[in-house]
Amino acid sequence: MCGRYALALRPSQIRQMLEEDLMPVDEAPADEGDGAPRQSYNFAPGYHGVVYRADVPDRGAGYSHSNRAGQDSEVQGEQQEEEDADNHADSDKPKQKETAATRYKLQAMKWGLIPFWTKRSPEYGGVLKTINCRDDSLAQPGGMWASMKARKRCVVVAEGFYEWLKQGKDKIPHYVKRKDGKLMCFAGLWDCVQYEADGEKHYTYTIITTDSNKQLKFLHDRMPVILEAGSEAMRTWLDPGRCEWSKELQALLRPFDGELDVYPVSKEVGKVGNNSPSFVIPVASRENKSNIANFFAKGAAAAKKKEGGTVKPEVEVEVPKEGAAGTTEAKTETVEEFAKTADDGGMMSMTPSKKALKREASSPPAKGEQPPAKKKADLSSASSPVQEKRQTRSSKISATSNAPRSPVKAKAAAKAAGSQKITKFFGNSA
Repeated sequence: MCGRYALALRPSQIRQMLEEDLMPVDEAPADEGDGAPRQSYNFAPGYHGVVYRADVPDRGAGYSHSNRAGQDSEVQGEQQEEEDADNHADSDKPKQKETAATRYKLQAMKWGLIPFWTKRSPEYGGVLKTINCRDDSLAQPGGMWASMKARKRCVVVAEGFYEWLKQGKDKIPHYVKRKDGKLMCFAGLWDCVQYEADGEKHYTYTIITTDSNKQLKFLHDRMPVILEAGSEAMRTWLDPGRCEWSKELQALLRPFDGELDVYPVSKEVGKVGNNSPSFVIPVASRENKSNIANFFAKGAAAAKKKEGGTVKPEVEVEVPKEGAAGTTEAKTETVEEFAKTADDGGMMSMTPSKKALKREASSPPAKGEQPPAKKKADLSSASSPVQEKRQTRSSKISATSNAPRSPVKAKAAAKAAGSQKITKFFGNSA
């Protein structure tokens, strides 16, 4: 614990959030390009994260930037070990106060602390052993953390962290974040090492862990030390004037007493290299597309929408304006509305009528009289050629006649029994 956390923010965003909490940032890495930290929802050991610390020399607090030139790491190591022993003996002396000239910066560092005395780059397995530092190990004098805890304290910036709940053979990942949505500031230690092979400086860090609070006891027995941004505890931890370990600094390493959000997340976060914003979304959330409950909820919503009716398509037609000859205006209406008011311009009705229209029989004109002329209104209400054809066909079929519909059928019927009205049949039977 903690073996994986989330940090998908750019350095510029982190800088703004810290400054809003009254934490000055005098220097920060670029958002992109060489030297930029990694942005990931699945931050793993070996990645370059964002560290907030006092701007002190690579040897740590208590040294000036001018006296470090020309000193190799071996000489620095000897001096630090001697001074750390003296500082431990004088741990009860009054501490030097933070000066107004202190500068603070954000820096990209690699997760997994490598001590300054290391000669060559360690294997990945070796780095994993130093991604965390137990708070109780700092309470003991000496050890590999002696020089770092006195002079190289920092804060590791994160949005939240992951922990796995063991249920038999299964492990369920959980995401932990602050309930107020603020950044998580983990107490940490940093160091700078130069390998014999390349001579380049490599900055690394570790996250300090302590006992879990009541809220996380069910998940794991350890949790990162979380400091409140802009608090007195934060200023004390980062104060470069405190160049020796003390009981006051040790007392800062305690479980977080604020409110946290804890919930299960996708198991895909368990594989290093996977990265997705969904990793910080609860499995049971509506925002999680992989949630099977959401799948059925969408299906139910679609069915309900279908029951309520579908949206009728609309068409845009041009109609003449009243009182303005030769002018038109656009009018939007549904297809059905348009079909009801459409003339005989060759368009058939898209909504079939429930009752068949019966044509009225017209009496023949008297001898010597001219047939009446059709009115314009009749033309506007006339059916289309296709409709007339249909109506003509339907008019040949009478409810009181069994006449066949086609000449072929008529010929066949005539051969059999001849054509007669159905009323005559019922009359004979009566």
